[in-house]
Amino acid sequence: MVEAPEIRYAKSGDVSIAYQVIGDGPFDLVHVPMFVSNLELQWEDPAERRYFEHLASFCRLIMFDKRGTGLSDRVAVATLEQRMDDLRAVMDDAGSQRAAVFGSSEGGALSILFTATYPERVSALVLYGAYARITWAPDYADGIPEEMWIHGARLIEENWGRGQEGGLPLHLLAPDLADDPAWRKAHGRWERLSATPAAAAALQQMIVEIDVRHLLSAIRVPTLVVYRTADLGHAAGSRYLAANIPGAKVVELPGNTYFPYLGDQDAILDEVEEFLTGVRPVPAPDRALVTVVFTDIVSSTERAAALGDDAWTRKLDRHDALVAREVERHRGRKINTTGDGMLATFDGPGRAVRCAQAIREAVRPLGIEVRAGLHTGEIELRGADIGGIAVHIGQRVSALAGPGEVLVSSTVKDLVAGSGITFADRGSHVLKGVPDEWRVFAVEN
Repeated sequence: MVEAPEIRYAKSGDVSIAYQVIGDGPFDLVHVPMFVSNLELQWEDPAERRYFEHLASFCRLIMFDKRGTGLSDRVAVATLEQRMDDLRAVMDDAGSQRAAVFGSSEGGALSILFTATYPERVSALVLYGAYARITWAPDYADGIPEEMWIHGARLIEENWGRGQEGGLPLHLLAPDLADDPAWRKAHGRWERLSATPAAAAALQQMIVEIDVRHLLSAIRVPTLVVYRTADLGHAAGSRYLAANIPGAKVVELPGNTYFPYLGDQDAILDEVEEFLTGVRPVPAPDRALVTVVFTDIVSSTERAAALGDDAWTRKLDRHDALVAREVERHRGRKINTTGDGMLATFDGPGRAVRCAQAIREAVRPLGIEVRAGLHTGEIELRGADIGGIAVHIGQRVSALAGPGEVLVSSTVKDLVAGSGITFADRGSHVLKGVPDEWRVFAVEN
């Protein structure tokens, strides 16, 4: 997990615009936020952090808080033209001469204006849940009636920062979470730290006046329009953009949540990455073939009682350090400790066997005997942890071992043929919770 990038400030006239830069990819990507944002807060939420880390994995990502919001100067609400100048000031201060621009919601209209005005500074345009106009007009029947929008702006000022329905229309923006008290509490904090009630209401009023439909035919850079089909507040606007931006690529995704970092964020980010890089990201593997090694201290409970808690804890600390050293030396990966033992994985069964033997010898000077069990099979990757039947088999084999013994399944024995490692047959066993009988072998040398 990367650290949150430092906050920088760019001067746009007399106004200071907060921004961050992260990543070292081959091109720049400017992220133009939705309605309101807070650069620091977005790194505290695990879903948002993952969202921005993914973006920064394939580019140099530039993010900013629009004037009047977040960490930028809390000045009066600005026009799109002034905010366009802010975007340019951020790019200049970050040393970005040309970048892809990624705009969401009202940030999409700003991105469209910037792209049409400064085509030489934009390499590509990505619009998520965006619109050229939000309110109804005689020639725009999909828009929201203006009186409804203005009424909503009044409710926002009265209820802003409380994370409740009277503020932003949570039932439209995040239907699946709108009734979750914990999420609503966190959302209320996001509102408070992103804008004041008066600024939020003024922003809503400014959005009523946005109409960049006449600029769409002037977009001449590669453009991606992506949206979730059941996002009731933004799907119609996105469809209009797709139909009126020349050559735009359109991607409709399932889902009813507006916030791109909620729901299946990878579906959105994979489309963005492929569009901007030409390469679709390979999904992170969720399974792998490894050799699992379980070690366990023999008679640990009795030894702890004999030595006392303090002395036993010191001995365990030394044991853990020696085990970790041997795992690293044999190119394994320590998964976790199990109180008086350890679980590790190896990409080669031969190294796994040699590591188990080395651990056994390393801890003997401490007056500790360990037993070990090994099995090779396919495991499930669960972040830093692992699971699957292969893990259970390795644990059950370990439980059969005697003091100082290293036992392996027949799978391990077969895979290390020719290595010079010799084994003694310990017969077939029924392993608790595991189908069939399993042949087990003891390492002899």
